[in-house]
Amino acid sequence: MTDPAQPAQVRPRKASDFEPAFRLDLEQQRKRAKELLRAFLAGDDAAVRLFRSHHPVLWNDGDTPLRPAKLSDAQLVIAREIGLPSWPKLKAHILAMRGMRDRIEHGAVAPDADMATLHLRCGSDIKSRLAEAGFVGDFLEYSDPLCHGPIVDHPSWVEQRADFLASAYGPGVGRTREQIAEGLVQAEAGLQAAASRYDRVVLWFEHDGYDQINLARCLAQFADTPPRRLEMVTLEHYPGGMRFIGLGQLPPEALRLLWDERQIVTQRQAEAGRTAWTLLRQSDPTPLAAAVAAGFPELPYLARALRRHCQELPRIDNGLSLTQRLILEVLAEQPHTIGQVFRDLMLERDPLPFLSDLMLADFVKDMQRVSQPVFIAAFDGDDRRWFRERLTITPLGRAVLAGEIDWLSLSPPERWLGGVCVRADRPCWRWDERRGTTVIQ
Repeated sequence: MTDPAQPAQVRPRKASDFEPAFRLDLEQQRKRAKELLRAFLAGDDAAVRLFRSHHPVLWNDGDTPLRPAKLSDAQLVIAREIGLPSWPKLKAHILAMRGMRDRIEHGAVAPDADMATLHLRCGSDIKSRLAEAGFVGDFLEYSDPLCHGPIVDHPSWVEQRADFLASAYGPGVGRTREQIAEGLVQAEAGLQAAASRYDRVVLWFEHDGYDQINLARCLAQFADTPPRRLEMVTLEHYPGGMRFIGLGQLPPEALRLLWDERQIVTQRQAEAGRTAWTLLRQSDPTPLAAAVAAGFPELPYLARALRRHCQELPRIDNGLSLTQRLILEVLAEQPHTIGQVFRDLMLERDPLPFLSDLMLADFVKDMQRVSQPVFIAAFDGDDRRWFRERLTITPLGRAVLAGEIDWLSLSPPERWLGGVCVRADRPCWRWDERRGTTVIQ
């Protein structure tokens, strides 16, 4: 997941900033396992919770372990915490990463040199990393945050996107409406010409709504004009010491290993993407919700991402989108800066995070444009950068969060979710979380 027009970030942006988390050291993990075992045997609460979370069979649903824990048990817990099923799998992964890193450093043959290749990604976050990893193909950035704002089924939809992006992000990225429109047009032209210019197109997308909606757009194009070879690297997890959010976190050797796991995109997958793209642009979200319920078996991460998209509709019980609700939940615990809210949502709260920091800032800005405030914004000192602004929930905000007052009764500004326009002055589509359906209220 990347950001519209590459704005400055609250979180680290370069892959090198994340390398310690995803470039694992075997000796360090052995040391961690020994320390974890000692803490567990000493009754440390955090160690016990970690064991119960990742090694439940040791308890067999009881309150005390079935037997004393051994080092192999602690190693299993460490492996599963990192995201692998066993200690041998963890060792194999670390050795594979190191081996690939050695190959890169010694100038191994470019993995994509066998044919004219285009690497297509919804952002620029892996562009330099692909080069560091030894890839020589061209790179196309298609980075419109289609998960936010209008994507209508009309020939002028790109122009409408330019209007929205200029209003929501233009000042933050230092670009005019004309510059943003030019970038969108160039990206569309590059996408439409890809099949005729390259023998192979490789799609690099992860599992969140930002990526999956862009993936649907790309697949819709390639369903009609397929290249000679269409391949895809797609994933929802990568072993490491922090939550995997996107490919931009990964070092070069990880991209080389993922290249070896890429898959051919079938015509059925391309058509499933085209179906999703068509449904996303409709003014009635009912068919989209039905498709989400049925699933997209051809594309493993699409249904979950589109469900998260639907959750941005106003909820039937309080009128809040899921992101708006999560913001108020964070503030209900204690005041937070916008930057702190962003980190909390990305690393912990959001079940499927898709926002950039500037996207969250736009959410906050719109939540301030209501008849009565649900939070108060103020700066604590002389540092007046927008992500330092501290938000404090009001009693009204707590009432909205509790469902005692409907958010739309506060006259928030119009907003778009794909082809759906949400307005407070008329009945609009809402999301029924329990049933997973949409209704008009």
